[in-house]
Amino acid sequence: MTDEAQEYIDDMAAKRGYVLSYHKVMAKHDFPVLKAANGIVSAAYLDQRIIDRKTKELIFICCLTVLRAPRAQIQAHIRVALAEGASAQEVLEAIEITLPEAGIVAFQDGFEAWREIVGADGLEPTVSVVEGSAL
Repeated sequence: MTDEAQEYIDDMAAKRGYVLSYHKVMAKHDFPVLKAANGIVSAAYLDQRIIDRKTKELIFICCLTVLRAPRAQIQAHIRVALAEGASAQEVLEAIEITLPEAGIVAFQDGFEAWREIVGADGLEPTVSVVEGSAL
C-alpha cells in the first residue's frame, strides 16, 4: 500500500464520516479505480452544492433501503444524518417513504437498521400471543 492510498482513505473517512469495507480493500488493491469511483460520489454527494448534507443523507438512506443494501451501509448513513442534525424521527420518515414503492420487506430492513442505531423500543401486547408469532 502506498502512502498516497493511505492518505486518500484517511481523507475519505474524514469527509464522509465513515468508510466501507470495499473502500479499504480497493485502496490497497486497486487504488486508481477507487479514486475514479469516489470522484463520482464526491461530485454527486460529498461536494457542497444546493442540497445540504443532512438532506442528502436522508435521500441516501431512502435509496439504500429501497435497494436493500447491507444493514451496515444503511446504518453508516443514519449515523452521518444524525451527526448532520437530522432527528431520529426525520430518519424514520425517510425510511417510511420506501413503503409504497419498495414494500414492507425493504422497509423492515431499513427500519431495523434505524431501530438498532437509535435504540428504539416498542410496546408489548397485554394479551396472550403465541411465542414467536409475527406480531
